[in-house]
Amino acid sequence: MPYVNVQITEGASRDQKRKLVEDITASLVNNLGKQPEHIHIVIQEVAEQNWGYSGMLTDEWKQRQS
Repeated sequence: MPYVNVQITEGASRDQKRKLVEDITASLVNNLGKQPEHIHIVIQEVAEQNWGYSGMLTDEWKQRQS
């Protein structure tokens, strides 16, 4: 029973998340021979202020890039 945990920053649409789940499921079916009904995928959205990147909080890093 594969369990996949995907962590992303907030902002993906429901359709984007649906496509991500479809793609991950297809990959596990095609590459590992797993049954779709045995695959569990959890998408965790993390606020950019709670995500660090390049030694900074992501929201601050993005502000500096603009």
